[in-house]
Amino acid sequence: MTSLLMVFISAGALAQTFDPSSMKTADGQPDISGTFTFRTLTPLQRPQTLEGKAALDTEEAAQFEASERNRLNRDLFDPESGAPSAGYQPRADGGVLSYNEFWYERGIELVADKRTSLIIDPPNGRLPDQTPAARRRGAARRADVNEHRYDSYENRSLFDRCIMGFNSGPPMVSATYNNNVMIFQAPGYVTILNEMVHNARVIPIGNGTNRPPFALYSGVSRGRYEGNTLVIETTQFRGGQSRGTGPNMHLIERFTRLDPDTVAYEFTVTDNTVYTTPYTALMPLRRTDDDLFEYACHEGNIGMHGILAGARKLESEGRELRR
Repeated sequence: MTSLLMVFISAGALAQTFDPSSMKTADGQPDISGTFTFRTLTPLQRPQTLEGKAALDTEEAAQFEASERNRLNRDLFDPESGAPSAGYQPRADGGVLSYNEFWYERGIELVADKRTSLIIDPPNGRLPDQTPAARRRGAARRADVNEHRYDSYENRSLFDRCIMGFNSGPPMVSATYNNNVMIFQAPGYVTILNEMVHNARVIPIGNGTNRPPFALYSGVSRGRYEGNTLVIETTQFRGGQSRGTGPNMHLIERFTRLDPDTVAYEFTVTDNTVYTTPYTALMPLRRTDDDLFEYACHEGNIGMHGILAGARKLESEGRELRR
């Protein structure tokens, strides 16, 4: 962990004189509590156009950031012509401009050290190759979903059903919006409350805590303190997590206070039924004075009924469902 933190510290953006032991909870544990944002333009994986380039210099970073802000800007999307800046389909294919730029908070710049990926291991900054069996399962799953996506709510994704968020994890990864998280610490427990889908993980601290005999979508987590770092180990996933992981994922998360306003968040994913090797990512949690808002999920509350009711209506009329 120390060598990984040097990735941040060597950038000169964080105070090297900060003593993390100066911030303790009432019961003497490292204090990593607060409300933070993890939004950034740094992608999880290094873009293939930047292959072999672990970090950008100041000029290159400014050019990349400006290009990404332009590429992702929903206000520049033309739903008539299907302009590619936002990735939507043209209206003829069912595309609509669902959100304009007002709703997004994806971040406006790279992380402080100008890395080209949040992934720091493997060194190429990319997710490891998937195993042949995982690729076959993925292809079969996509084919099944495409064939049966309108059969039942159970065939919709966990995100459609407002059960899991696309960035709240675990592990957390910066995305287009709702990148805020609140961390509470109390004797014997840590709670991580994500703004996205208001997911709350209540994590017992200590090796003596029992694990339940069932699996959860967000896994079963147990924490411990190692020096100035909170380490959370999570297993017993029910499946359905993002980025191809599933029930066999073993997740290690590390939270280390770097200065009064910054916590380093590192996570390592191991799942030999999906990936050929583990991978590790590192990103900052930066203190924010913004509020956390309820994620009142339209898709699960209203959209799901419309999707399935529309499908049943088309079936009753003998009309083909567009897959």
